[in-house]
Amino acid sequence: MKPFTVLDALNAVQGTFYGDSEALKREITFVTSDSRTADAGTLFVAIPGARVDGHSFMAECLRKGAVCCLSQRVPEAQELPCIVVDNTLRAIGALAAWHRSRFDIPVVGVTGSVGKTTTKEMIAAVLSAQFCTHKTEKNFNNELGVPWTLLKLDEAHEASVVEMGISDFGEMRRLTHMVRPNIAVMTVIGDAHLEFLGDRGGVLRAKGEIFEGMQKNGLAILNGDDALLWAYDPGVPRLTYGLDPKNDFWAEQIEAQAENYTRCRIHHGESAFDAEIPAFGIPAVYAALAATAVGVALHMSDERIAEGLSSFQTVGDRARRIQGKRCAIISDCYNANPNSMQAALRSLSLLPRRRVAILGDMLELGEQSAQMHRAVGAQAQMEQIDLVIACGALAQEIYEGARESGANALWYADKSSLIAQLPKLIQEGDHVLVKASHSMAFEEIVHILETL
Repeated sequence: MKPFTVLDALNAVQGTFYGDSEALKREITFVTSDSRTADAGTLFVAIPGARVDGHSFMAECLRKGAVCCLSQRVPEAQELPCIVVDNTLRAIGALAAWHRSRFDIPVVGVTGSVGKTTTKEMIAAVLSAQFCTHKTEKNFNNELGVPWTLLKLDEAHEASVVEMGISDFGEMRRLTHMVRPNIAVMTVIGDAHLEFLGDRGGVLRAKGEIFEGMQKNGLAILNGDDALLWAYDPGVPRLTYGLDPKNDFWAEQIEAQAENYTRCRIHHGESAFDAEIPAFGIPAVYAALAATAVGVALHMSDERIAEGLSSFQTVGDRARRIQGKRCAIISDCYNANPNSMQAALRSLSLLPRRRVAILGDMLELGEQSAQMHRAVGAQAQMEQIDLVIACGALAQEIYEGARESGANALWYADKSSLIAQLPKLIQEGDHVLVKASHSMAFEEIVHILETL
């Protein structure tokens, strides 16, 4: 982190300072809300939580060497020096916004309903081939995670890629005024968080708040295969990407090289190059196209972009490839909505041999949940999946949709019932996709498949 003083922090958050004025000159080299990581040079942010109140750890952090605390209450003597604000979550956002303003580097904001983390990682991989690149760690993409991300910017960084996730109106507006992106990437406007956003039009309006905080001369990079994004005017210059040649960046000759990597040919303008992506399926190609568009916008050569794409590494259980004793597994248990389910099924269809899809409940879909689950089942038939195994209360609709469409399908009410039958269902050499919303904990099914 590029250091700043306690006085800088005080001015950034517009708080009230308690303590010796000499403390205002002290240098902050690290910001945290986790008392376990507090050390010399730390600004400790006390955030009240449902189970733990960070204010209880202020004195301890100061004893460990923290230079100051950021608090929502007037401190006791042992908790000085301290900056007091009305809301520490909002204050840390203000501090992050100020810190970001200290850097004149390209900042890429990544949002969308599907594929944000994969796209963020792909863009960072490409930019890292030419720039010292800062990026969001893991999926720290909300109103607490984005500030931590921005506060890790330091003098060595030449570019930044920030993932921006929301679930309600107004959240993106607050995030974009912290991030101030030069380039905004939108992946897909899909059926996610519909309980809060209503419909896909509401999702687009909420995500579209990202353009309110863009830097002057900003650029939008949109998935042009998404009908809403193709027709969308972000109010800034835009480029589109997708599999359709109508886009500014598009791909053809897509080949799944077993489950190890995906090969394609990427076109833009009069240029084209071959890309080998160490990731599985169609979602990886879309992420590579978005990353290519960012690279070209930042004047990278095709050779450097291809080099960056080849260095990509998947994160967590996002289309993670595992070779089991009996079958090859595509573990995609991190999250699920109709768009990501359909993309995963399409990717599975590219693979040889018998294809099995183990699919679970998709959450937060609102009133159209049953219909959307049925559509996933129908998609499995369209992609010629050999066996659809649905598991979970909501996933019964996946089973019904698959059966109505003529697919070979089974349904289990719970994981234990399915796990008991897995040895009979999975054959030698199968490719098995495992996908559901994260709370379904389908990692347990993946672990069983590995040992069959």
